[in-house]
Amino acid sequence: MLKIYNTLLRKKQEFKSLVTGQVGMYVCGMTVYDYCHIGHARVMIVFDVVARYFRQAGYQLTYVRNVTDIDDKIIARAAQTGESIGDLTARYINAMHEDETALNILPPDVEPRATRSIDDIISMIQSLINKGYAYQGSNGDIFYSVSRFGNYGRLSGKNPGELRAGERVDVDQAKKDPLDFVLWKTAKPGEPAWESPWGEGRPGWHIECSAMSTRCLGNHFDIHGGGMDLQFPHHENEIAQSEGATGTCFVNFWMHNGFVRINEEKMSKSLGNFFTVREVLERYRGEVIRFFILSSQYRSPLNYSDDQLDVAAASLNRLYTSLRGFDLAAESKHQESGYRSRFNTAMEDDFNTPVAMSVLFELAREINRSRPEDPIAASRMADLLKELGGVLGILQEDPEQYLKSGSAFSVGLSDDDVVKLVQRRLDARQDKNWTEADRIRNELKEQGVILEDGAGSTTWRRG
Repeated sequence: MLKIYNTLLRKKQEFKSLVTGQVGMYVCGMTVYDYCHIGHARVMIVFDVVARYFRQAGYQLTYVRNVTDIDDKIIARAAQTGESIGDLTARYINAMHEDETALNILPPDVEPRATRSIDDIISMIQSLINKGYAYQGSNGDIFYSVSRFGNYGRLSGKNPGELRAGERVDVDQAKKDPLDFVLWKTAKPGEPAWESPWGEGRPGWHIECSAMSTRCLGNHFDIHGGGMDLQFPHHENEIAQSEGATGTCFVNFWMHNGFVRINEEKMSKSLGNFFTVREVLERYRGEVIRFFILSSQYRSPLNYSDDQLDVAAASLNRLYTSLRGFDLAAESKHQESGYRSRFNTAMEDDFNTPVAMSVLFELAREINRSRPEDPIAASRMADLLKELGGVLGILQEDPEQYLKSGSAFSVGLSDDDVVKLVQRRLDARQDKNWTEADRIRNELKEQGVILEDGAGSTTWRRG
């Protein structure tokens, strides 16, 4: 029985889809004015695992993750670089897809873009105006009237009255209430604009997701996800807009992943303490980054450090080492096992990936114990390890290639050089020249090559 922590109810709740056997999931994607950072990677990896699990469990999933390709930050960055907005966003969308590939993130089923959803956005705004939830301000902008929506603040737990007490309305401000937010901005000189019933302009950020999600998944769907920082005001505003326009419940389950922290501070561009995915990929493989992110439960804070990534790299090496030497099947076809059951139990407990990973390590240890005595049983367990790893998006490379390829930035000895040195060491051991054998082992170790002696043979991997 799958249970998901529902932010709206602040508790774990048994998951039941609106349509039996089908799931609709929308996740707020990137605003494409810069490269993705590790915080973005966490969102993408977390919901990639959620999607993989639903599919492995037999659900027909429609996974929608949007792209915000018109925004104040995009306009400012394009002016700064001298590019057109189309060229800038295309460049960063391509970079985002490259990062996804490096992190083994499967593409969403639908990837709508704000600039391709203008008609839907205008239609939703018009519906809100017709139903009395929106109005035109004195500056021509269209605003959502928060006081008209009775449940405002339910998702984030914020009280509208207390929020108003902390705000003020400037004299020249066009909105009626400090909590009201913009749905449509009137055109400014030199900025992109679209025709609308209220004159040329462009959409506000919040309305984009309401229009794209309901267009792709319907007025009422199963899961809406994103980073914890989006609970307020973005997701709160989405609920107000969507339910005001459609008159029905918007989303059943709200999922929010925790922050990535650097030295116990939230990682963010405004603080300047962020690392782009590309920067980290220069030093660590994508699978190591993925393992590191999944080593914490998705709602918990995640503290970024090189030490943590080094631990992740060593842990992955251990799992791949247990798979070494087997002719691995694409999927385990063998009978159910306690390992599979415990893995699924962990995943059904709000996608508890750290506990699921601990099952993988139990399985790896059992493979290593069984390998010499019962190689057939060990091979079956290796197939299962690879299959369960696939639910997390790991352990899908050829073990031999993975262990010999080293980190993304490793240099030095070629594979042929390593093989020759390993053979020279074997010859030295055969001649009982232990001093030379130890010297070669140390030389290889200094080059990041780890030797593992077995019965009558030696295997190697890059550390």
